[in-house]
Amino acid sequence: MSISPSSAPTQTPPLPAGPPQELLQSSAFLLKRLGMMLKERSLDALEPTGLTPQHHAVLSLLDEGMRESQGEIADTLGYDPSHLVGLLDELEAKGYAERRRDPGDRRRQLVSLTPAGKDALARLRAIAKKVEKNFLAPLDAEERQTLHTLLLQLTSHHDPRCAPKRS
Repeated sequence: MSISPSSAPTQTPPLPAGPPQELLQSSAFLLKRLGMMLKERSLDALEPTGLTPQHHAVLSLLDEGMRESQGEIADTLGYDPSHLVGLLDELEAKGYAERRRDPGDRRRQLVSLTPAGKDALARLRAIAKKVEKNFLAPLDAEERQTLHTLLLQLTSHHDPRCAPKRS
């Protein structure tokens, strides 16, 4: 009795070996690993827009309207100023942001969000929300809230600028 190729049971290839147990016991390793996976998924989801998570961060900051000079934006986001210039060039080319000289200090460039930038930001927020929802799907709502609270606490400790604003 012969088995035809179409009726032969298919075997799932074995998974490659995982990281060593020592690393799986490290919260720092797990955070880094999750961060890399989330970054990859975010980049993939944003690819059709021609934008990146860095563009999203800049547009989000501009939407808050509190920091408008290139230097303040770079400092707030922790971006190298020359990298920020490239991001702003791209956002400006798409019509999402505009730069103008500071009338009080001609050496400074002031950056603002355009109406088209607000629309793009709304699309980026929807994509980011979907990516996060899918990524955190294994957790229930209470676990997601606990995770967020712990991550915010840890981030605030290491970067006080990330501490929640008190009313």
